[in-house]
Amino acid sequence: MSLSHERSQSPDTDWTAPTTSPTDTPLTTEALIEDLEIPWDLSFAADGTLFLTERVGRVLSFVDGSVRTVTEPADVIDAESSDDGWWVTGGEGGTLGIAAHPTYPDPPVVYVYYTTMTDDDERVNRVVAMDVSAEDPAATESVLVDNIPGSKIHNGGRLTFGPENYLWITTGDAGNGELSVDTDSLGGKVLRVTPAGDPAPENPDLGGDPRVFTYGHRNPQGLVWLPDGTVVASEHGPTGRDELNRLVAGGYYGWPDTRKHVEYADAGPEVRRPLANTGTTGGWAPSGSLFYTGDAVPSLRNRLLTGGLKGQKLLVTTLTPAGADLPPGDVAEVYDADWTDDAYTATTHSLLADELGRIRHVEQGPDGGLYLVTSNRDGRAGDGFPRERDDVLVRVSPAE
Repeated sequence: MSLSHERSQSPDTDWTAPTTSPTDTPLTTEALIEDLEIPWDLSFAADGTLFLTERVGRVLSFVDGSVRTVTEPADVIDAESSDDGWWVTGGEGGTLGIAAHPTYPDPPVVYVYYTTMTDDDERVNRVVAMDVSAEDPAATESVLVDNIPGSKIHNGGRLTFGPENYLWITTGDAGNGELSVDTDSLGGKVLRVTPAGDPAPENPDLGGDPRVFTYGHRNPQGLVWLPDGTVVASEHGPTGRDELNRLVAGGYYGWPDTRKHVEYADAGPEVRRPLANTGTTGGWAPSGSLFYTGDAVPSLRNRLLTGGLKGQKLLVTTLTPAGADLPPGDVAEVYDADWTDDAYTATTHSLLADELGRIRHVEQGPDGGLYLVTSNRDGRAGDGFPRERDDVLVRVSPAE
């Protein structure tokens, strides 16, 4: 199967950050699919097909209101969803990230990130490509990146294509922070590869694995691009201290040695400071992210949207360049201290709190629509969840 790719359009350097509050417009949600089994990721293909993963080992498609199982990768960890939740045996692993080829359906290739077991009964993660037009897509599986450190915790897992159509991959430290600092290890990193799995030609030379773009991460699960090409990642912290980070090629993001506010303030220039770090008083458990550019929900346009797991809410962050006017911050968290990345001020509002439960990922459709999935049947939901219809894919719209 062909894994070629094409270059995308030039970055838009003229975008502006909103100065209004996203809370001014109430939102409503419409369930499009119910009874999903712990969905994790969404990927819209160029032809409008929506691909979804369920952590229990399935890849689904959603077209014209119909759901079908596309494939069930054979090597995904053997664990079952139960009344106790996926967490008991599946941990934070399973079938995680998914990304359709940028020119899908030519070629009809979809990329999947999943957790598997080695012959020595060790968990690892891998990224594969599959021809989903085949009668048995799993039989066409081609491994692009293998032996990403895995565990019951901190598996990373996000896949997404960037502006130049390189494939970006977030990996966790698998519970071993020292892997994040080791540039020979694929754990605790953001990777950038070609659609064939080779290192992207412009990757930094860190003296280790050439697929590494940034290192020193704990458990990143979201990646977005601002219209000017700036990359921002969302990342789980220890006991709070969740972060948003502006990624710079070759950058070191501090884990495991730097995570407290005072540590960032005292760290030298070799440590990249976060755009936001929640400290220990809050905590988001941020997962999949989107920089929304659509028109379907005008109040969220040009803002960073992130699924909040622990907070069971949608996090809406306005990233304001230095010197520009901020949105109202009276009901928001504003990150502008001396320990933050001063390229932008992050102002985070919360929406849909406890309306849907654990929000795992947010995605934009080709029509500019806004979609998200919940993760309420993984055994870690708060009071009131899961509900009978969980888990769900919903479309978000302004309330009339």
